[in-house]
Amino acid sequence: MALLHKIVSFTPNHHFFINKRHPISSINSITPSTSPFTEKHSTERYQRDQWVYQNTTSTTSCNHNPFGDSIGSIREDDIALQLPELKKLVQVLKEKRASEGKCSEGKCVPGDVFLVGTGPGDPELLTLKAVRVIKSADLLLYDRLVSNDVLDLVSNDAKLLYVGKTAGYHSRTQEEIHELLLNFAEAGATVVRLKGGDPLVFGRGGEEMDFLQQQGIHVKVIPGITAASGIAAELGIPLTHRGIANSVRFLTGHSRKGGTDPLFVSENAADPDSTLVVYMGLSTFPSLSQKLMHHGLSPQTPAVAIERGTTIQQRTVFAELKDLPEKIASTGLESPTLLIIGKVVELSPFWPIPTKQESCLMQA
Repeated sequence: MALLHKIVSFTPNHHFFINKRHPISSINSITPSTSPFTEKHSTERYQRDQWVYQNTTSTTSCNHNPFGDSIGSIREDDIALQLPELKKLVQVLKEKRASEGKCSEGKCVPGDVFLVGTGPGDPELLTLKAVRVIKSADLLLYDRLVSNDVLDLVSNDAKLLYVGKTAGYHSRTQEEIHELLLNFAEAGATVVRLKGGDPLVFGRGGEEMDFLQQQGIHVKVIPGITAASGIAAELGIPLTHRGIANSVRFLTGHSRKGGTDPLFVSENAADPDSTLVVYMGLSTFPSLSQKLMHHGLSPQTPAVAIERGTTIQQRTVFAELKDLPEKIASTGLESPTLLIIGKVVELSPFWPIPTKQESCLMQA
């Protein structure tokens, strides 16, 4: 039986996003003042989550503005206030299931856990099954890259809990997320774990699925459009193309131990006949690009970096591989940014560099 006291160490993450960047000349480079993603919480999102602040003193009530004059004004002991509410919610769910005849002697029939992919940001890319499950959930644990438009689909009766991670800061450890999912599932709740993109592509969904299944919890995976597919389609880039790219490879820009050096890139990864898609690789891309060229990939290989792909705030930077790190730095792209490297990038109608020779498409 999982115990909620195991999760007392985590701290909520509330930020207010102020965009100080200037738009650049690129497609869909509109930059409103708020982020479409939950990595920078808006006041409205905080109010949606205010249930965890009920029954507190006047200085920490749900009417209290968590942002104050600065991020530093956020209390560090919020979890001490959240924990009673989490325990209370578990008890409420058990009582509800008991009234439905699904509990006896304090034990409930375990609820289902759904690992739901929400795609790269555009809510219209959700599957019909994902929308149905999101609307029927009792509790939703959502990640940093789940867009606010997706969260607007959540039922007013459901509870939302932010468990996002960002570089250098995890609002919850992976172990704590496991325990939360298990606690609420054991209380008989229908629990939805919302993840950006696809839950089984660099989303650690496999770890959560394995943990819960070992505890006897039924887990269902609802796939989402992974960033590689959704963003490439937005830009008109075919990830594979006859005669140009006969395979596509998804790489992560981070190692398990972190750091600025990317994962080892073998000579095979630098195949000119493949398309490389790099997730979470913004900080490590300068080193990665050097390794790719060292292993034989042409410095003139077409490449593109896309920030917040498929949303109204999408910003793109096209360049040859040798120039892309510098152009990314000069335009100030921020996470989440996806990188696509390969000759197929030149097939995009937005590719800005004229070619002296016949295009790859004509050669094919």
